[in-house]
Amino acid sequence: MKVQDLLAYQRSFDLAMKIFELSKEFPKEEKYSLTDQIRRSSRSVTTNLSEAYRKRRYPKHFVSKLTDSDAENGETQTWLEFAYACEYITEKKFKILNNDSEEVARLLNFMILNPEKFGSK
Repeated sequence: MKVQDLLAYQRSFDLAMKIFELSKEFPKEEKYSLTDQIRRSSRSVTTNLSEAYRKRRYPKHFVSKLTDSDAENGETQTWLEFAYACEYITEKKFKILNNDSEEVARLLNFMILNPEKFGSK
């Protein structure tokens, strides 16, 4: 099994790509703040998960990187709240993306609580 086969990886990657596409429409003055930050944090969810998976033989390292991934997911949720509050995204789009992020959080939490199911010893 490779990391790309994990549902958490697939969902977090899809979310990051949705955010990337959506953020193309943010105002130019947000380029180096909100746009950059939300893209970075959403991508970091997936990249930290990828790093974690490669460290799965070491339970503490595996869980540590998974918690980093979860923290980045939380940051992404906060940036989504800002995007909604600034009226850059609709309520409908906010709810969809936030729900997607909540699903990623549940998947990551399952991995954190059950590292042995992912090849961690």
